[in-house]
This record gives sequence, structure tokens and C-alpha cells, in this order.
Amino acid sequence: MAAHEGWTEREYRKVRKVPWGTTAVMGLLAGKGFLHAARAVHLLPEWAPEAVTGLCLVAVGWTVLYLWRARTLVGPHGVTARRALTRRTRTWPDVYDIRTEPVPGASSYQRKWLTYLYDTEGRRFLLPHIDDWQLKDPPGEVAELRAVAAGYRGAQWTRRPEVEARIQRRAGRRKAWERTVTGTLIVYGAALVAWVVLLFSVGRPPALLLFLWVPLAAFTVLAAVLHSRRAARAAGGV
Repeated sequence: MAAHEGWTEREYRKVRKVPWGTTAVMGLLAGKGFLHAARAVHLLPEWAPEAVTGLCLVAVGWTVLYLWRARTLVGPHGVTARRALTRRTRTWPDVYDIRTEPVPGASSYQRKWLTYLYDTEGRRFLLPHIDDWQLKDPPGEVAELRAVAAGYRGAQWTRRPEVEARIQRRAGRRKAWERTVTGTLIVYGAALVAWVVLLFSVGRPPALLLFLWVPLAAFTVLAAVLHSRRAARAAGGV
């Protein structure tokens, strides 16, 4: 397939309203209120609300920077994904595939489609704003990009078993980390319930133990177990 002459660079950036700002501010205020209440009953040190508020402000600042700076650039030479502070570029010969993937269990206020670039080493990264928050038809947009880019790649979009195997291995590692984080959050929620129960029973629950050491231990154990299971399944060809 001959390269398409005159293909100009396409830029995907935030053009529609994204409902993140209100959520971030409400979360910041709620968290700060909880911490001030905890400090009032002498359960946390004086500096805790300010420290957590600072971390929340950093998170909000990062989100604003991402919305302002993040974009995907697609042109004759390849694809560049620019985020809040970093950027990743792949030339067309290094691009294995571009896939629009549904978000499992997405609620009505979440994105239903996300788009990822897969390189020839099986790595993937998100392409900002090629999603249903910014585009009416992300799968159709990606299908058009793939058709136009085939000439610049020098090959059609065919599946290669060795690259697919690399993608599957990396997906297994990613899933293990996702489950580790999910399990840790569940443990953290249980620790919060225990903190409330102890607050009304003994009056001064061990906050450092419940909110730091127990979740940290859970994260370590879950990571070791889940990655060990993943490695065993990979070795067995499952």
C-alpha cells in the first residue's frame, strides 16, 4: 500500500468538558475535614491534615496539568503520547498495533473506550484523549488511523504470534499488580472499619498500625503471592 501523500499531523487533546475538577475539590475537602476531626480527638499528630492536604493539592495540580498538556500526536513519522510531565514516541516501524479497548464495568460517568499503542516489544501505553469523552466514535477513528498509517509502516496490520505472546506476558504482570492494589485497598477499608470500632471501644486506636503497617504488609504479601502464581501459570503454559 502506497504511503498517503500530504497526510498532516493529527492532534487529539481535551476539547470537551471533563468532570474531574469538581470531584477532586470535593475529595480534598472531605479528606481534610476527616483529618481535622481525627486531630481534634488527638488521634493524629498536628501536622497530619496539612501533610495530606499538601499531597491532595499535588494530585489536583497534576490532574490540571494533565488536562492542559496531555495530547496524542499522530503523523507521517509515528505517534507521540504527551502526558503531564512526560512523553513517549514510537515511529511507525516500531508500532505493532493501535487498539481501542472497552473499559470493563465502566459506569455512566466513566469513559467506555480507551486507546492503547502496542509496540513490537509488547509494551503498551495509553494514547490520551482518543476516547469517548473527546470523540464520538473512537473505534472508527482508530480504524481510519490504521488504514492511513499502513503505508507509513511499510506493512499491513497483521498479527504476529511472538509479539502477541509478549503482550500476554506483560498483561499478566499488569493484572497481578492491579489485583495487588485492589486487595490492598480492601485491607485499607477493613482497617478503617477497625479504626472506627476501636475509636468507640478503646478511645485511642493504633492509627499508625492500621493505616500504614497493616496495608504495607498486605501489599507485600499480595504482590509476592500473585506474581508467584502468574509466573507458575506462565511456566505451565496456562
